[in-house]
Amino acid sequence: MLCDVIKVSPTPDFHIDIEYASGEVRRFDMRPLLKMQPWSRIAAPALFARASVDYGTVVWPGEIDIASETLYDNSVALSDMPSQ
Repeated sequence: MLCDVIKVSPTPDFHIDIEYASGEVRRFDMRPLLKMQPWSRIAAPALFARASVDYGTVVWPGEIDIASETLYDNSVALSDMPSQ
């Protein structure tokens, strides 16, 4: 399984849409993590929106990141989500 993240799109409701090297696109809910350190430092919408990809995972300024395996294991495939 290729867990390397190649693209991230943060949403206004504190989710991130993640595209993996395998071509799969998944959605991860950041809201529970934003109550904990170090992620509480990016709980403001403007800071959260600065998500980017570096070394195969999602990162934010201030050396905040999440392991790509954690993102994958705790996300939902967008193709499995109900239409909105």
